[in-house]
Amino acid sequence: MRIISGKYKGKRLVAPKKLPVRPTTDMAKEALFNILNNRYYLDESKVLDLFAGTGNISFEFGSRGASGVTAVDSFVGCVQFISKTARELDFPIIAVKSDVFQFLERTKEQAQIIFADPPYDFSQEQFLKIADLVFENGLLLDDGLLVIEHSDQTDLSQHQHYSEHRKYGSSVFSFFEAISD
Repeated sequence: MRIISGKYKGKRLVAPKKLPVRPTTDMAKEALFNILNNRYYLDESKVLDLFAGTGNISFEFGSRGASGVTAVDSFVGCVQFISKTARELDFPIIAVKSDVFQFLERTKEQAQIIFADPPYDFSQEQFLKIADLVFENGLLLDDGLLVIEHSDQTDLSQHQHYSEHRKYGSSVFSFFEAISD
């Protein structure tokens, strides 16, 4: 995997081969960060990276100067790799080993941007539960954004906080925002 921009632009990171992950492609990641760069000052953003895997998205935020990133994954190998790499690159990333649903139910941590990249074979209900927990527990800061990556076989547009989606190859980013009164 490669960091696209920021302090470590172009740096390649090699994750252990045995991790059970499907990293976001460079094309999709670059498109996502172009969208986010147009909405936020990423160097001031607090980020929550759910189903963090190799930390691909967390490292991109770190390279772009995010003020803090919490990367959550249930696989110990992923958490160890993210922690080790974050230390080496001096990124403000805290890796947490937890089931994401349990984490979302108990955390009080709020973020400007919450990114979730769950397994593509999740059921529609599992994808929607992520959004439900984020909004029910008030985990987004004002003007915050939840982004869920999923396959083009999944449609999350029926969620009340859904705002739009963008498709890149077989990957889709669905965006969710708090409803303004």
